[in-house]
Amino acid sequence: MAQTTPLVSGPPRRTRAKRDWRGWGFVGPFMIVFLAVLVAPVVYAIVLSLFRQQLIGGTVFAGLSNYTQLFQDQKFWESLARVTLFLVVQVPIMLVLSLCAALAIDSSRLRGAGIFRILIFLPYAVPGVVAALIWGFIYGDQFGLAGNINDFFGTTILEPFGKDWILASIGNIVTWEFLGYNMLIFYSALKVIPGELYEAAEIDGAGEVRIVFGIKLPALRGAIVIATIFSIIGSFQLFNEPNLLQKLAPNVISSFFTPNMYAYNLSFAGQQFNYSATVAIVMGVITAIIAYIVQVRGSRQELR
Repeated sequence: MAQTTPLVSGPPRRTRAKRDWRGWGFVGPFMIVFLAVLVAPVVYAIVLSLFRQQLIGGTVFAGLSNYTQLFQDQKFWESLARVTLFLVVQVPIMLVLSLCAALAIDSSRLRGAGIFRILIFLPYAVPGVVAALIWGFIYGDQFGLAGNINDFFGTTILEPFGKDWILASIGNIVTWEFLGYNMLIFYSALKVIPGELYEAAEIDGAGEVRIVFGIKLPALRGAIVIATIFSIIGSFQLFNEPNLLQKLAPNVISSFFTPNMYAYNLSFAGQQFNYSATVAIVMGVITAIIAYIVQVRGSRQELR
């Protein structure tokens, strides 16, 4: 009999797994919107900032000359210093008031907490344009409430549209608008604190003040960081209030009162679209850096 040699079988072939594209079916619509409304405008603004329009020659590539000009622009630095001062003063005041309101509403000793919560949050429901107009007519030193009070007492002590008070007047409007919004952030964070912590504190004989500083405030660190980041972004984006009040106080509120107003007037009044894009890009980078620093510091303190 002839001997048959066994067939030598090689290593098994690995079948390549087919890619599953079903995940992209869910993520795809978001990615399209994300690229269309966020990435594409930012890229377009960066491209605009690298060019310059000239009377002779039209639009030419300028490289980083627009950024060099911006860093030497006194109007830009003045507007940036103004919103930075606004941020340093207004944001802590607003957040402290919002925190106190949230703690008061969360307290069991306050009667009618639901009514107070609605009343404090109600200004946030008012459109920003309407709010600025309401306060603008209140601030009027010749036709508004401030003017009536000055006429009644025969003095000019109330000058909300004065050069020394205009920033505080705008800060008052912003605080009135967003106090309820930040209060709701803090109040929501307070409602997720486990009830066992309060029970343990009561057993230990802790009072209201000790509960606030020992339980509530540590639990609010994450919410405080979020509210701070939102407030920083809002401060650097300050536009509606000064832009609307400019009609009532044209001698005090200039066209470059804030960086956003400066960019807006450069683009729509001065037709300097390239330089306006440069202002927008620089402000976006500054805002992102400061917000990132606040987030990192807040995250580190929360982990301690």
